[in-house]
Amino acid sequence: STAYINDIEILGSNIIKPEYIMSKMSLKKGDLYDKDAMQQDLKTIYRLGYFTEKMKAIPVKNSNGTISLKIIVEENIPVTDFTIEGNTVVSSDEIMQYLLPLKGKPQNITAINQAMEKINECYYSKGYILSKIDSIYDDPDGTLNLSITEGKINKIMITGNEKTKEYVIERNIMTEPGTVYNENQVKQDLVRLYSTQAFKDVNRTIEVSEDNPDRFDVTIELKEQRTASVSVGGGLDSATGAFGSVGISDNNFRGLNQRVSLTGLVGSGILMSDSSIMSHMNYQAELSFFEPHFLNADNSLMSKIYYRDLGSYQIPLALERRIGIEGTVAHKLKYNKNLSTTLTTGVEYIHLSEGDANNIANLYKAHGLDIADRAKQLEGGLFLRLAPGLAYDSRDSAVNPRHGALASVRFEEAFGLDGFGKTNGRLTGMAKKFIPIAKKSSLTFTGRGGIKLHGSDMPEIMAYRLGGPYTIRGYKVNGVGTGTSFIMGSVELATPIPFVDRLKVNFLQNLRLTFWVDAGKVFDPTIASVLYDRPIQAITAGIGLKINMPGVGPLSVDYGFPLTNPGPNGSPNGYFTFGVGDMMY
Repeated sequence: STAYINDIEILGSNIIKPEYIMSKMSLKKGDLYDKDAMQQDLKTIYRLGYFTEKMKAIPVKNSNGTISLKIIVEENIPVTDFTIEGNTVVSSDEIMQYLLPLKGKPQNITAINQAMEKINECYYSKGYILSKIDSIYDDPDGTLNLSITEGKINKIMITGNEKTKEYVIERNIMTEPGTVYNENQVKQDLVRLYSTQAFKDVNRTIEVSEDNPDRFDVTIELKEQRTASVSVGGGLDSATGAFGSVGISDNNFRGLNQRVSLTGLVGSGILMSDSSIMSHMNYQAELSFFEPHFLNADNSLMSKIYYRDLGSYQIPLALERRIGIEGTVAHKLKYNKNLSTTLTTGVEYIHLSEGDANNIANLYKAHGLDIADRAKQLEGGLFLRLAPGLAYDSRDSAVNPRHGALASVRFEEAFGLDGFGKTNGRLTGMAKKFIPIAKKSSLTFTGRGGIKLHGSDMPEIMAYRLGGPYTIRGYKVNGVGTGTSFIMGSVELATPIPFVDRLKVNFLQNLRLTFWVDAGKVFDPTIASVLYDRPIQAITAGIGLKINMPGVGPLSVDYGFPLTNPGPNGSPNGYFTFGVGDMMY
C-alpha cells in the first residue's frame, strides 16, 4: 500500500494501442499503487468495449520497493467485413459510411450501437420513420451482418368520405401499397387533399398489419366540409366603384373535386375616374368551371363564360360590352416543382359604342384630329385568342410571402375572325422578388413589361394601359397613358402595423402597412393619350393598407402622389386607389 508505480505495461493489446488504454486509466506512472483504484481502472478498460472479460492486473514488486504494473487484456474478434440485407430505399454505400470506421478494430458494442443509431437517423431524416435494424450478428471470421426492415405499406384505407368519390381521393395520394412508408411523402399527400377544399380535416393513422407484422396499414381519415355556398356581398373598387354581388358555388361539385361558380355583379362604375370614362353602370356575370385533374394529375383546366357591360377603361367616353368563352390548361413540370406552363384559348366578342358624341367631337377639334378617326378608335370585333405561358413560383407563402420569387411570361395571339387585319400578337411578362426584412416585414421588387410584336391595325381597345390600382398607383385608371407597349417597376415595403399584429384576431394577422414607389412608361401612345394629354411616363410614391386573402389575392387601399409632372388632367396631390386581386401578366 506504500509502493509507488515504476512503470505500466499493457499485454495482449494487438490492435488497440497501449497508450490509448493508459490514457483512460486513473493510475499513472509514479502514483501510489492502490488496489481499489486498479479495480476501477479494469472496469474502465472493459467499458471501452474492445476487450473480453478476461483481463487482470498483476503488480510485480521491484528490488527498489516500487511496483511494475502488468495489465493483461484479451481483445474481441476484430471486425473484418459487413453484409447488409433488406435495404432498398437507402443504398448500401450510404449505410457503409457509418460502418467502415468499425472495420479492422475489435468489436465494440458501444461503437456498433452508435453506428446503428446513425443508420436509423439516416432513414428517419429521409422520412422513412418505420424502418428499423431488425437484427445484427457476427460470424466467427469477424463479419458483421445487418438485417434491415424498412417498413413497407400493406394497404391504404380511406375513411370519412361521404360525398367525395374514393378514386378522386386516391389520385391525390401518391403513396402506394407495397412501397416503403415515407412520412414526408404522406404529409405532401395530406396537404394535397386538404388543398382540394373538400375537407376540413385530414389525418393519417398507422397500424401494424395483422396479415404481416413486418408491414403496416395506413388509414387516411377525412372530415368533409360543406362545399356548396350562396354568397351576397358588396364592396368598393377603383375599377368597379361601389358594387353589389351575388354568387353560388360548389368547391366539390358532384364529389369530383370540381369547382363550379356562377357570379353576378352590379357596380356604380369606375370610382374616382376622370372625365375620359363614361359614367355608366357596370354589369358583370361569369360562369366558371375548374377541373383539377384534366387528363392526368399534372394538368388542370379552368374554363369560364363571361359577360361584361361597362364604361370603357381604355376608349374615352365609350361604352364597352364583352362576351366570351375561355379555357386555360395548366401543366406542372415534373423536373422543377416551381415551374408550370399554361395554354389559354378562347373566343371573345368586343363591342364599342359612342357614349358622348358632342364631347368627343370637341376634343378631336381642340387637338386638331380628324373626327373620322373616331370610328377606328371604336373598333372592336370577334377574336380567337391563343396564349401559351410559363410561370415560376418559389414563394414561401401565397398570403404574405417573404422569400422567393414569382415570375411569368405569356405570348398572346389574337386572330381577327371578322377581319384578319385586326390580328395581332403581344408578349407580356412579370417578375417579383421577395426579400425578408426583420422578423415579419418584406421588401418586394416588381417589374412588368409588354410589347406588341405584330399587328399594325391592332384595335386600340387591346392597348396596354398604365395608371390605377394594378399598375401606377396615385393615378386614376389610365391616368398615365395607353400604348402598344409599356414597362414599369415598383418597390414595396410591407410590414405589420405596430401592436395590431399582437391582437388575437385572425383577420388582422394578414394586414400589412405598405410604403411604395411605382414608375412606368408607355410607348407609341394611342389617340386616347393624345386627347387627354396623358403624361405617358410617371413616378409615384405612397402608403397603403393591404390584406391578403387566400384564393382572392391582395385587397388594398393606397394613397399615392406623383413625383413627376402628372399632366393637365392629373393631380399633383395624387389619388386614392382601391384594388381587389393582382395581375399575373
